[in-house]
Amino acid sequence: MLKLLAHTPDGLTITEIAASLSMGRTVVYRLVVTLEQHGLVRRSVDGRCRLGLGVLALARQAQPLLREAAAPVLRTLADTTAATAYLGVVDAGELLTIAGAEPSRADVHVAYHIGARAPLERGAAGRAILASRTTGGRPLEPPWVVSTGDAATGGFGIAAVVTGIAGVEAVVGVIALAEPPEQVVGPLVSQAATEISIALME
Repeated sequence: MLKLLAHTPDGLTITEIAASLSMGRTVVYRLVVTLEQHGLVRRSVDGRCRLGLGVLALARQAQPLLREAAAPVLRTLADTTAATAYLGVVDAGELLTIAGAEPSRADVHVAYHIGARAPLERGAAGRAILASRTTGGRPLEPPWVVSTGDAATGGFGIAAVVTGIAGVEAVVGVIALAEPPEQVVGPLVSQAATEISIALME
């Protein structure tokens, strides 16, 4: 039910929820009441159900889990590409950076601030998220997105969406001062996204 409501911002009535989930109205009503008590669902005066603010607290609890799963992958990605690697999630319509790793052997690299926010329209990571929303669940081809000189740092970026995390839009990427070779770095970023996804399922 929460997934259904997450994809229906205008809300649904109990009858519509019951029909969508092939459940009885009485069962759906009881679920709605229970979820309302925990702040996960709210009903407006017109009787339509929408996600409640309680889901925000649940989403925040996912960030430490994501950071833990991503840390070794980001370290390897940063050292392999000699670029700064990061993990971001969509939060309040923006890209929020929640983890990162700087290359240990590069003389010069981009410093990327954990907690930084950026519009989804700017940089490879946000564009990868926006592109993934248009595919109907199919993977991007190629599975990475490139940005040249328009990231927050003015650097060059390559990013790929981390799939398989229910209710969370996440992306992994690298950013560098010089344009990275796309055909070399793109597959490495895509592989890192896959590794993070697998780590979260274990």
